[in-house]
Amino acid sequence: MRRPAPLPTDRPKDPAEGARPSSPRLPRRAPREAEPVDADDAVEAEHGQEAGADVPGVAEADTPTSTRDVWRAARARRKALRAEIRRFTQRSRRRRIVGWSVVGALLLLVGGSVAAAYSPLFAVEKITIVGATTLDPATLEAALGNQIGTPLALVDSSEIKAALLGFPLIETYSLEARPPHDLTVRIVERTPVGVLRSDAGYTLVDAAGVALATTTDQPEGQPLLDIAGGADSVAFESAGLVIRSLPADVRGQLTGVRATTADDVTLTLSSGLTVVWGSDEESATKGVILSRTLAAYPAATTIDVSSSKTAVVG
Repeated sequence: MRRPAPLPTDRPKDPAEGARPSSPRLPRRAPREAEPVDADDAVEAEHGQEAGADVPGVAEADTPTSTRDVWRAARARRKALRAEIRRFTQRSRRRRIVGWSVVGALLLLVGGSVAAAYSPLFAVEKITIVGATTLDPATLEAALGNQIGTPLALVDSSEIKAALLGFPLIETYSLEARPPHDLTVRIVERTPVGVLRSDAGYTLVDAAGVALATTTDQPEGQPLLDIAGGADSVAFESAGLVIRSLPADVRGQLTGVRATTADDVTLTLSSGLTVVWGSDEESATKGVILSRTLAAYPAATTIDVSSSKTAVVG
């Protein structure tokens, strides 16, 4: 029940104020009767006051924010930020992964190849000699037999050189590895230019004066060299260059070479023809002139080609 307001009390009049007109009093309003309240509505209202945040129309600002809520919001924000970073950097990360994968594969391939090359999987099992005509290939293979079983990558070229030094006829050589098990040795034999006669017999030499072999009899097909100063002179050097430049048909007829200086090389053919050659300059041109002159004058006894421009027949 609503309690009615108290009635005004009469104030004592102040003699100084004088008389005031009294204000008319309004009629008093009758009190309203209380409306009946349903029990269910009362329960809902009570629960609504306890959970005001869940009731529509209640402002969120009225709900206090706890430290836990702030932490959850910050964590959600960090997760969203990381997701955005991953999305924008996905392509660059993919490129890095592919790049590192390629580098790793290459390193694995190179490492595996190197390991296999130095392993017994690529050991020497066969030695092949190429280029031997005067020398016996089987003899050379036997001399290099210590390389059998050695990995191709570990073949010692110094040991091979030391073994081949025992064959003076070899001028140059090269090694060629043919995986998995073959080692090829390509040699270039020295070309003999003639023999030098001495007390020891007949020494076969090449154009550089290297002694290839010594026999008691003169080797067939090799001219006798009569050179002043021997194999170490400039006359021998000039004669060697002349012999190597001769055409094959003339070289087959050569029986003797004589020289006292580098400019007076003289050749003797099997027919008894004497060829005055002179120096070793323009020897290729002189050889062509000599071949033509021999064909034109088969009965000549001397031919002088020292000028390299014309031949003098005698």
